[in-house]
Amino acid sequence: MKKNILVFGLLSGLIVSVAMSVSMVLCYNKNSYSGNMVLGYTMMLLAFVFVFVGIKNYRDKFNGGLISFGNAFKIGGLIALIASTMYVIAWLIVYYNFIPDFMEKYSAHVINQAKEAKVSQAELNKQIAQMNSFKEIYKSPLGIILMTYLEILPLGLIVALISSLILKRKEMKLAA
Repeated sequence: MKKNILVFGLLSGLIVSVAMSVSMVLCYNKNSYSGNMVLGYTMMLLAFVFVFVGIKNYRDKFNGGLISFGNAFKIGGLIALIASTMYVIAWLIVYYNFIPDFMEKYSAHVINQAKEAKVSQAELNKQIAQMNSFKEIYKSPLGIILMTYLEILPLGLIVALISSLILKRKEMKLAA
């Protein structure tokens, strides 16, 4: 089971990490963040296909075609955790080595979008406060790590949950 989890977790993590790294550098260099969130979550979902594949592979090849919901969720959750950890590590490398002023530029972009949308002053102040809060969190590596896990891990756990519900298969009892 450990090898199965590791292989599919690493495959998922590699896909999501490379996709995030490339898209962040491109968006950062173009100073355009529009559409990046949709693209980012789409890439996460595509990478998390390996959660489903990993559970199915274990069930069919190593467990005689049977798996309980709990065991399936454990496998899927661990695959998602490995992929998410790789994503967090990739983001830390990209952030600290290539785009250390990302939060400053992103905050300015969000605030400019709010101004262009001509939101009320109260709404603009709220947006500014939120961006200042994010900048404060980003001053600490632990804050960056927690925020990045919050970005990806819940989606992975949702995919693990759905995959577990779809793939669970209990032993059939034969009538005597």
